[in-house]
Amino acid sequence: MTARPDTRLAQRGGWIELLRAPASLFGAIARARSFMYNRRVLPSYEVDAVVLSVGNIVAGGTGKTPMIVWLARELESRGLKVGIVSRGYRAPSSESGDEDPSGSGNRNDEARMLHDMLPGVPHVQDRNRVAAAQRLTGAGIDVVLVDDGFQHRRLSRDVDIVLVDALRPFGLPAPEAGSGEPVEAFLPRGLLREPLSALKRADAVVLTRVDSVPKDVLARLADRLRSEAPGVPIAHSTHRAVGLRDGGQGGGAHSLADLRGLEVDLFSGIGNPGAFEQTVRDLGATVVAHRAFADHHNFAPEDLVGLGVERPVVTTAKDAARLELQPEVARPTQLMVLDVELDVVEGADDLRRILDALPEPTSARVRASIHEGLHG
Repeated sequence: MTARPDTRLAQRGGWIELLRAPASLFGAIARARSFMYNRRVLPSYEVDAVVLSVGNIVAGGTGKTPMIVWLARELESRGLKVGIVSRGYRAPSSESGDEDPSGSGNRNDEARMLHDMLPGVPHVQDRNRVAAAQRLTGAGIDVVLVDDGFQHRRLSRDVDIVLVDALRPFGLPAPEAGSGEPVEAFLPRGLLREPLSALKRADAVVLTRVDSVPKDVLARLADRLRSEAPGVPIAHSTHRAVGLRDGGQGGGAHSLADLRGLEVDLFSGIGNPGAFEQTVRDLGATVVAHRAFADHHNFAPEDLVGLGVERPVVTTAKDAARLELQPEVARPTQLMVLDVELDVVEGADDLRRILDALPEPTSARVRASIHEGLHG
């Protein structure tokens, strides 16, 4: 198995440092683009709904999908109709007409996972997120949640929530030797999409996986973020394991306690495989081997050969969803799927105040007036 790109980028010295030249160009373009949006040289388009964006400042996973689920449930508890917009990695454009707006079209792993976790919540995947949001508002949606939307400023939004992974705040793992600081650089030398100063645009920052780093490291990171974005509230969250299920066609349930003392192998194709592995270890399992592929990896039949023969295998819900879209890939025997949810352990009141202060959607006002008329 070839090394993940982020593992190579985490190293210092050698040819990899030649990427600092294009990274400087990338950073200059990112700053110029942001300046033009700030000065309204580049236009942003509004839609007839409240728009709330969940994003990050690095390429890769920070826990956006669990955050989307948390927000959708909070908004639905307020009686609001929620829809989700995403670019749709390797998914067809909605303009092609072959998308199921209900969210059940199984277009990619993210769509299938969100459909399972938020049944009934429409999800439109389209590179043109303005058009996607317009489709949802045409269906009477009150609040549009934009997945990975912090840099997508063409769609105007009311709230920006930015996630920062406490384990890998700049997108890259710490050096393997354990010495020195992680590389902090723009793409393609590092994984930064924007400078940390862009966090000033955020309405809230959510630190994820805070239980996976020492308290002093977490405190220094929070201080760094406060210096970059003064006055922006910072919430803390964890990824809490909530279930373990059989990865076969039956899909039966296991107990999380079943992992305690068990030797297992893992496979994953997600943004932060180290966090997944740590979660499995925290549940008491001994991880013997972990086949960590690149984020959004499309599994080939040979990728999983030999897994499940000697030991049970554990994977993520997102990887299990991707396997369902690839019937040509045989699932390992003894496969278990770990389900996790985001748990806001500090700053939840700040996030809820932001949601409580959202402008009332036009569609919600119309529904309220109709309801009053029926009972007047």
